[in-house]
Amino acid sequence: MARMAGTAARAEALLGTPVVSTTPVAGGDICTTTRLRLTDGRNAVIKTRPQAPAGMFRREAEGLRWLAEAGGVPVPEVLGVDDECLVLAWVEPGKPTPELAEQFGRDLAATHRAGAPHFGADRDGYIGLAPLPNRPLPTWEEFYASRRVMPYLRAALDRGALTPDEAGTIEQLMRRIHRYSGPAEPPARLHGDLWSGNVLWGAEGRVWLIDPAAHGGHRETDLAMLALFGAPHLQRIVDAYREAWPLADGWRERVALHQLHPLLVHAVLFGGGYGSRAAAAARSLLT
Repeated sequence: MARMAGTAARAEALLGTPVVSTTPVAGGDICTTTRLRLTDGRNAVIKTRPQAPAGMFRREAEGLRWLAEAGGVPVPEVLGVDDECLVLAWVEPGKPTPELAEQFGRDLAATHRAGAPHFGADRDGYIGLAPLPNRPLPTWEEFYASRRVMPYLRAALDRGALTPDEAGTIEQLMRRIHRYSGPAEPPARLHGDLWSGNVLWGAEGRVWLIDPAAHGGHRETDLAMLALFGAPHLQRIVDAYREAWPLADGWRERVALHQLHPLLVHAVLFGGGYGSRAAAAARSLLT
């Protein structure tokens, strides 16, 4: 009860509006999430984490606002943010349907088409609790190898989640990445951590994006992340996306390349067999 009262007080200080009630929201292993009902009739959600990594919530808020500007997949409105919390407009959850999946695919294409000024972002960010280097580089291949794969490969190797042989396989692929990356494309506006848990199927007939690691990148990366851990009606999503914005030939063969980064992030954060899966993905391309 004391924690809930503290959460309400923090939200009131940010919003300038009294909180009528608080309700815990299930899910999420990084932050505590609480639904708020405000005296002005609005519902909101507050994410909190004591001693959060520096700038974590502010980077998330910036990413949400940047994605919102695309006019594609909607994102919750940012109502307030500080170093230890983020307050967003509440989105009532619903159920996945084929029709929603198709709309999501078209909307995701529109988000990606909005583009980005470069491969990367103006500030470093986070993916989960892991730091995410974003300093721009001229080409996607340079950015992906230097900012996405190699930092997590080294971290996974240091923590024993990747063997030297497995790391060598991935490094070999990165040295040859231009052979496997497909035709050059301009930077797309990416969510950056697009697994199914960050896709919110809304009750009002839209699909929403939450918890981004937004940056300019290759649009196939978001789609590969959706496929990595599965998403409801995935084929409907991809088919609708491709109708709205066709993918370059060979995109299916490149899925493994784009899944290397999330697999290495999971190897760093959780260990288990993710390092071996990353090496197997690299090996599948090399052979």
